[in-house]
Amino acid sequence: MTYTAASIAELLGGEVVGDGSTLLTGFSAAENARAGDLTFAEKDAYFAAAEASAAAAILVSGPFTSATKVVIRVRNARVAAARVLPLFFPPPEFAAGVHPSAIVDASAQIDATAHIGPCCVIGAGVVIGARTALLGGNHVGTECRIGDDVRLFPNVVLYAHTQIGHRVAIHAGTVIGSDGYGYVFDQGRHLKIPQVGRVVIEDDVEIGANSAIDRAALGVTVIGAGSKLDNLVHVAHNVVFGRHCLVMGQCGFAGSTHFGDYCVIASQSGVAGHLKIGNQVTVGGKSGVTRDVADKETVLGFPAAPHQQTKRQWIAQQKLPDMLVRMREMEKQIAAVATRLG
Repeated sequence: MTYTAASIAELLGGEVVGDGSTLLTGFSAAENARAGDLTFAEKDAYFAAAEASAAAAILVSGPFTSATKVVIRVRNARVAAARVLPLFFPPPEFAAGVHPSAIVDASAQIDATAHIGPCCVIGAGVVIGARTALLGGNHVGTECRIGDDVRLFPNVVLYAHTQIGHRVAIHAGTVIGSDGYGYVFDQGRHLKIPQVGRVVIEDDVEIGANSAIDRAALGVTVIGAGSKLDNLVHVAHNVVFGRHCLVMGQCGFAGSTHFGDYCVIASQSGVAGHLKIGNQVTVGGKSGVTRDVADKETVLGFPAAPHQQTKRQWIAQQKLPDMLVRMREMEKQIAAVATRLG
């Protein structure tokens, strides 16, 4: 696709500095830009690299000017880049219809515009919405509900009674609705507690590859609207995430913990069960949360504590070797004085 600099600026609510009729044929980082490409820059060093590149125009969010490039000024260059990218790299479209190798129960309701790829299995009572695409090898269990414009990438599994909202993307190998980890000890053995709840994934959620979200023991496990989960994330039974939460890779969440809206959980963190995590909470990387966290609090470390407290502790730990040396020297001096006083 080809656009003019002026049309891109109009789309973004920006301003063109230079020739608005300049044709833009692609989008690239400055180091890989070719003639006709649009690129973006947020800082002086990045702008210098963009200006030295072969790109035809630069998206900026500051008072940058160029004698050699067209500049498109916008409020936020990174946000503008995210909005422009789909123009030059439109998402793939999938032809409506059911692949001959798919197995579809007669009671399933599949919108005529949906795409069911090869080797999919669609169970009884399933409902699949408009323009949704199952890309292959997907198993959709009994009574699942899938909204419009959903993408299930290869080998995603939905256990029975899972509910998926609109515009959800679930990446390859992820399992939604598998049994929660629930047992009680009885007469010398671990007795399984039947997991009879379900999972609800609300609208505009994206879930990374090889993640697992467990069905509730009773009730519902929920991923709130607009939330984004990275790869290799485990969400246990009855966990509830609020709206627009961000979860980085390799995180795990024990059962029945509730998160507010706009939480950010950094990579390789874990949160214990039956906790209440407030709105706009941030959990630093590799942290272990073992207590409730209030709204807008940032916690870090194991056990996780307010980030300023944890950082002071880390700094103090770094000073321990020198403190030990000084302490031993003081002990020698004290012993020498005690000998003299003898």
